[in-house]
Amino acid sequence: LFRSPAALDVHGDWNAAAAAAVDEGDGSLPFRGLKRLWLRVSGAEVEPTVDVYDPALEYRLGQLAAEVDRPAREASLVLRGREPEIVGGRSGRRLDREAATGIVVAALGGFERVETALPVAIDEPQVTRAALRPVAARVRTMLSAPVRLTYSGASFTVRPRELARMLILPSGGTTEVRIDEEAAAQRFANLARGVARAPRSADFAVRPNGTVRIVPSRPGRELDVAATGEALLAAASRTADRTGELVVTEARPALTTREARALGVRRELAGYATLYSGTADRITNLQRGIELLDGARISPGAVWSFNEHVGPRTEERGFRSAPVIINGEYEEGVGGGVSQIATTVFNTAWEAGIKIAERTAHALYISRYPTGRDATVNYPDVDLKLRNDTRHWIVIKASYDESGILVRLLGAGPERRVESVEGPLEVTGRPRTERIPDPSMFVGQRVVVDYGEPSRAVTVERIVYQGGEVLYDENWTTSYRYEKKIVRVGSKPRPVAPPPEEEKPPKEDEPQPPPGGGGGGGGGGGGNGRR
Repeated sequence: LFRSPAALDVHGDWNAAAAAAVDEGDGSLPFRGLKRLWLRVSGAEVEPTVDVYDPALEYRLGQLAAEVDRPAREASLVLRGREPEIVGGRSGRRLDREAATGIVVAALGGFERVETALPVAIDEPQVTRAALRPVAARVRTMLSAPVRLTYSGASFTVRPRELARMLILPSGGTTEVRIDEEAAAQRFANLARGVARAPRSADFAVRPNGTVRIVPSRPGRELDVAATGEALLAAASRTADRTGELVVTEARPALTTREARALGVRRELAGYATLYSGTADRITNLQRGIELLDGARISPGAVWSFNEHVGPRTEERGFRSAPVIINGEYEEGVGGGVSQIATTVFNTAWEAGIKIAERTAHALYISRYPTGRDATVNYPDVDLKLRNDTRHWIVIKASYDESGILVRLLGAGPERRVESVEGPLEVTGRPRTERIPDPSMFVGQRVVVDYGEPSRAVTVERIVYQGGEVLYDENWTTSYRYEKKIVRVGSKPRPVAPPPEEEKPPKEDEPQPPPGGGGGGGGGGGGNGRR
């Protein structure tokens, strides 16, 4: 593997070695001759300094170690049915790379090329049969009889074969018996559901007079699978009193009563509702978005993002495919309808007099929303953002019922009054016409499928008062794109009427009618004559 110094870029400094050899015979004049005579008789060893390319040396030693090294196999414990069996360990070996480095460099830096042995160390297993014998005895005890787990007067039995499937036995250098938490969670699933109680976060209820009261939180409880597993092992390790306790811990609510009070929310700043429209899947998206929105909190001075709080609209998170406006066209998309929630939030903030930091209007005019006061969102790039420009926390309270959705902003501090001045909705352009060929209609026929909508623009002014001061006087100008006029036009060719047949001249042997017609038919007129 190391046949040539060139492979590792090994170089000996022979000039320095020669100079060192000369220095060995040098010295002051009285002793130089005696020193040289001694060197002639006994000689002296002078070794050159050797340089080597370290990455190449490490790579080659790694190749050698891959062939030489064999890790030690630790003794382990396995189950044959319910009987623990010890699998003995085995010694291993490994290349002593640190010592081998010096040996290789010295060998390649010298004059001779002979086979050189490299040091190999013996790896002994750390866990032996003797170390596992008491562990095997403990496992036999564990699997000798059922174990009972109790909680609040009820009991639950774990049979030996069930416990055996939950055990992780010593292997890979360990002597510990553990519980497999995933297997235990599956076995305890029914227990976990039986003892579990979801925590209830503190909430805010709005009284008819607009003031807010706090609905107290309630802690929940849940099964601690890891701790219950430890209790199960401890009980199973005893020959008597093989009973343990289910470990149930308290589940903390997302918002405690104390934390809710600390927010200082006192009253409703504003509320706004919009009605359902569209498909059942679109309504599902509205309800799912409202669930995610409810309880959002905005600290004083902070900017709140709709997209960051509601998150991506995906099927995994409960959203469905529904109509959505994309590039000015109605298409299907997961989360369609969530922009209605954004519009509702926008109008709530508008009526509360809260600063709106970022808003994008719909591309198309939607008549069911206040003119010029709609908002659209699309995760993650098109967002709605509010800035809490009060000195108090703001809480977003969102809900839905059988008719629509409702968004409220709760907070405190001085009341604000909002004046809205809506300008005219002006037509800025006619809709373009899209003609769709229809092979079921004749050329020249046409049917208007959709008359479309013109492009429009509107400006809405919002003046926000606090006390006798004007906080904001803002003009919001919104432009809406046209919606195409759709016309079906016939593409089927019209049938062509056949030309009238011409009268053929009679053959010579056929009888000719008398002049003036009327022959043989009576009733006057025409017969085969030309007109």
